[in-house]
Amino acid sequence: MPRPVRDIKPAPTRARSLTQAGSTSLKVVLAVVAVLVMLVSGTGYALVGRLGGELGSIDNLSLGNGDKGFKDGNNADGAMDILLVGSDSRVDAQGNTLSQSELDALHAGVDDGEHNTDTIMVIRIPNDGSRASAISIPRDTYINNGPEYGNMKINGVFSAHESARKDELAAENLEAEQAGEKPKYTDKDIAAEGTAAGRAALLEQVRDLTGIEIDHYAEIGLVGFVLLTEAVGGVDVCLNAPVKEELSGADFPAGQQTLNGAQGLAFVRQRHELPRGDLDRIARQQAFTASLVSKLLSSDTLTNPSKLSKLSTAVERSVSFDSNWDIMSLASQLSGLAGGNVTFNTIPVTSIDGQGDYGESIVTVDVAEVHRFFDDLAKTAEETSESATPSATDTGEKPVADNLEIHVLNAGDVSGLAGGVGSWLEKVGYTVARTANADPGIYSESQVVAADPESETAKKFAEQLGGLPITANANLDENTLIVVTGNDYTGPSDQAQTDASAAEDSTSEEPVGTPGADFGTAEVSPEISAGGDSPRCVN
Repeated sequence: MPRPVRDIKPAPTRARSLTQAGSTSLKVVLAVVAVLVMLVSGTGYALVGRLGGELGSIDNLSLGNGDKGFKDGNNADGAMDILLVGSDSRVDAQGNTLSQSELDALHAGVDDGEHNTDTIMVIRIPNDGSRASAISIPRDTYINNGPEYGNMKINGVFSAHESARKDELAAENLEAEQAGEKPKYTDKDIAAEGTAAGRAALLEQVRDLTGIEIDHYAEIGLVGFVLLTEAVGGVDVCLNAPVKEELSGADFPAGQQTLNGAQGLAFVRQRHELPRGDLDRIARQQAFTASLVSKLLSSDTLTNPSKLSKLSTAVERSVSFDSNWDIMSLASQLSGLAGGNVTFNTIPVTSIDGQGDYGESIVTVDVAEVHRFFDDLAKTAEETSESATPSATDTGEKPVADNLEIHVLNAGDVSGLAGGVGSWLEKVGYTVARTANADPGIYSESQVVAADPESETAKKFAEQLGGLPITANANLDENTLIVVTGNDYTGPSDQAQTDASAAEDSTSEEPVGTPGADFGTAEVSPEISAGGDSPRCVN
């Protein structure tokens, strides 16, 4: 069993009851909390919505439409987008330094003075408020951070710009001192300017990667995750196998169990000795947070004054928001949201064992595919329903057989070609399980791969795709087909070529980093829902 840990008690800050958030019912307010309790990380974070009270506020951010567009249900890009960032600051949201006992229980380590953002998550809420999707961006996602910084992991963007800005201001102070003048900036000024530079740079990189505007921004510190878990009386999790890993403090048996705050922190921190490394850690974060959301929406929390008071205190100690939030508008928009409408996923990646410019292990992505992924998440309930039953008149075609699972791989140099063909196939009515890049050296020309190349279904499908040749792969089942698109591929129709051209035009960026051996076949975290009666079992 997990070894005993010290619980972290709420500090004696001025806590407001959740009922003081306004006239909105507690169920609506907790629905907002459920949407926003989605930030857990390698050092342990969680986030709840602004419910009123002494919350930390962040000013002077370059954000998108903000609440005005969301109030009107008319955000230009179709959704409200919230960037959630985990901060490993050793102070709470009110600027109070964490106690030594809190730091010890958190396994916080040494504070190096910089902000590490190992958890980066985007919550996308369509204009109709019908669902909320919490999408994790792996910490090792490799991006180009401009000519001054070059290629780097996305979790290093904040600290790189923060350090550069601090160094710049410190140099100005030094020049002033050497000239016999008073320093221009205090240590507090330098720290604030550095943090602002880090936030701005991270916002820019997330916009480039996702192709969306960011309407709101929130940060949470180390202590928040623990306090929120304790506020609801612990969170249920399920492990496929027992674990014991000293760096994170994770020491748990297999099966379902209830974790307190510090135990939950160790649970979501573990990264080493997991089969898929960071992707398994993300799956843990999402499964844990889904259980936390489910518990927040339960009647036991909604009707328990003690839990609500603890929750309010936890929020006030740990969360900082941009200054433009209108929580009552957001609560009204999400009044019909239930746990089953809150889902967790990860951006599509093309490999998880790639190599960076200096030999470091990285996660590689196809930016065009990430853009399309977020575009789909902006669909309203009506649009989602329509796309689930596509009409054959959309393309003039229809599936050659039912229950086919299609995989589309890009073996050429045209970025986004697989995504364009995949979009056309979905419009026809096929189920496209995956679009990705093909393993280097495996395919050299366009083709359809089937278990039996002589089957009538494979022949009709290949003809529909423009008369592609068919090759055999005995490892496939009879209902699975692979479409390989190479530089020679002209497309199944004018519409497919249009979709592919649009995908290519959506980004002119060259792939960043060298893909790993699993290029095109990397797995991502499964979609996890906050609905259901039991926690999702994970590695």
